[in-house]
Amino acid sequence: MNINDLTGCVIGLAVEVHKQLGPGLLESVYHKCLEYELVQHGLQVQSEIVLPVRYKTMTFQNAYRIDLLVEDRLVVELKAVEKVLPVHGAQLLSYLKLSNYELGLLMNFNVSRLTDGVKRIINPLCDSAPLCQKKVTNHGYAISH
Repeated sequence: MNINDLTGCVIGLAVEVHKQLGPGLLESVYHKCLEYELVQHGLQVQSEIVLPVRYKTMTFQNAYRIDLLVEDRLVVELKAVEKVLPVHGAQLLSYLKLSNYELGLLMNFNVSRLTDGVKRIINPLCDSAPLCQKKVTNHGYAISH
């Protein structure tokens, strides 16, 4: 499955979770339900992946956690906040850069329509081939629509 089909599948399953539950719940509830849907649809999913950060000669073993990693290619960062802030996109971009993944989805479940709460963020420094329609925003991260 190519990365665009994979993101479409993940977004579709997240929409299903959101339709069933609606907004207003804790992030952890959406996390477990989306993970369940992904697994039920035959996708490989890793949850709460702890990754280190290396700085010069130091390593911080438990520096950050990726909410979901789908098919060892797509980073999914989940939120259940009133408003997604630029720092949330910057956080996901940092995760992408530190782990060298090409693409991430930032999903906020605290919205009326989930599609209004999804941002697709591209790692411009990734070693793999760049995605089409890359656009850099004034927040310093790339988004494709």
